Amino acid sequence: MIVTFAVVGHRGAMAEAPENTVASYRRAEDIGVEEVETDVRISADGQLFMLHDATLDRVAATPAGRDLGPVADLEWSVIRSVDVGDGERVPTLEEMYQVTTRTIQLEIKALEAIDALPDFFGEHRDYAARTILTGFSIEAMAAVAEKLPEIPRGIITFSWNEADQHPGGYQALIKETGSSRIHCGWEGLTAEVVERLHEEGFPVHVWPTREQDDLRRALELGVDGTTSDDPRTLLSWLAALQES
Repeated sequence: MIVTFAVVGHRGAMAEAPENTVASYRRAEDIGVEEVETDVRISADGQLFMLHDATLDRVAATPAGRDLGPVADLEWSVIRSVDVGDGERVPTLEEMYQVTTRTIQLEIKALEAIDALPDFFGEHRDYAARTILTGFSIEAMAAVAEKLPEIPRGIITFSWNEADQHPGGYQALIKETGSSRIHCGWEGLTAEVVERLHEEGFPVHVWPTREQDDLRRALELGVDGTTSDDPRTLLSWLAALQES
């Protein structure tokens, strides 16, 4: 069993508070996660903010917040006006950093946001120092590698098979995206693959962990961490397994 293992709060602690909100980030901090995973987008008038989906439809708590169209086409004042649960509002990127102290897995959800990130992190170097930029998009990861080379990156893949079948293999994928870490879905991931990546200097995070058996499997694989919607429960399972 590995000695160190990072528990990552998915969109904060979304099992206990509305996802990607100040309440969710604070809850994750209180629970004691090592890292917080969250998603960044940009409004039509240039405000960087935290939201997973391209629209507010799924998270809006009332009909007034739905059917507004893509958030990329909305001004920040409209986005901010929407209740996303328990009276919470969509937070800005700066507000997210203000209420967290942990490492942030900042997933790039919109290519349009990338151009605004250098200025943001240039003004907030302390935030940059505790950030790893992530994303499924090879284009996005290559762009942030060029524009923000000082911030580490982690490519996200749905499966190891997807990474390995990339033209040139997983090593070409890592090179193209300038990644220093791999965030991989379960399919095809083996202890041998994890060991090989570790030997090549790349930490591995697996996702998602929803059941106790998922956690056991992650520990058997020897990965460095995993993402959970319910980090409080995951930490209790981890403590029990480490004591056994």
